[in-house]
Amino acid sequence: MRASFEDVVVSTRVRLARNFADYPFPNRLTDVGQAREIVRLLAAELNHTDTFDVYYMSSVSAEKAAFLKERHLISQDLINNRRISAALVSRDESISVMINEEDHVREQYFLNEFNLKKVYERISGIDDIISESIPFAYDEALGYLTACPTNLGTGLRASVMLFLPGLTRRSVMRKLMPYLTRLGLTVRGAFGEGSGTEGELYQVSNEITLGRSEDEILKVVEDAVRLIAEFELRERQRLMEEDEVAFRDRVCRAYGILTNCVRIDAHEFMLHMADVKLGVASGILNGTMQELNDLIVAMRPANINRLNGAPLGERERDVYRAEYTRKALRAMQ
Repeated sequence: MRASFEDVVVSTRVRLARNFADYPFPNRLTDVGQAREIVRLLAAELNHTDTFDVYYMSSVSAEKAAFLKERHLISQDLINNRRISAALVSRDESISVMINEEDHVREQYFLNEFNLKKVYERISGIDDIISESIPFAYDEALGYLTACPTNLGTGLRASVMLFLPGLTRRSVMRKLMPYLTRLGLTVRGAFGEGSGTEGELYQVSNEITLGRSEDEILKVVEDAVRLIAEFELRERQRLMEEDEVAFRDRVCRAYGILTNCVRIDAHEFMLHMADVKLGVASGILNGTMQELNDLIVAMRPANINRLNGAPLGERERDVYRAEYTRKALRAMQ
């Protein structure tokens, strides 16, 4: 088995929650003019550092909002607060700044590898630029003031998306949960709180933001991710060693279905893609994990509609997903 640490980590994200001292918090922000003023101020500052597209959620279609959410650039809470909310998204989609969601600002930086220090330094630079011109709500004892007490202090959430078929299939992941909780960490599905772990994807992030420094939070998350990845690679090896024929058969059956089916829904697609990813990580199939991760994002409903150039019905979308996946996987071999 050729699997490595890079075959476990899907992406890294650091998010900072902030509010401005001179404006009511979003739950009390009734003046749409003030909300737009916050957006204009942020856009003016950030466009000195990069090129950002501005999305006023009140003007964004449901289809476009779903597309952005599927790409983890905005949240459902931002969509729900569309009367006053907006998003600034960099052209390469590495930076997303959600405005007037639960807090005035949710700054996020994404990286398709494991490097918490690099991600934190990048988003911290964005944070410094904003704070130089618009004062944040800050308390000497409590740190950054946020709408939810769980974000008080640093306001920092460091999260890593992990692909964990070994720990899942061998029922080890549930045994790790209490240990991670004791460390002040939480484990969620790919789309955050309340989402399932479809495709055997998990987000590991810090639960505690108060009483720990940024460096301490990053270290706890990094150490936990490295430990989880070590366990994951060990359990993958055991899966293959226990019954290599069954292991290879499952991988090849999944590949066979995805390269020959005429239509496939999102749930079945994710089930088989997990096996194909495991096959690539194990050296049974050709391709890269990044290609497969990109394919998974592309085959989400709103992303398919965008690729097609127009919305499709569920049946037509399942046909499109099957055809697109078939061509993409065959091109990797």
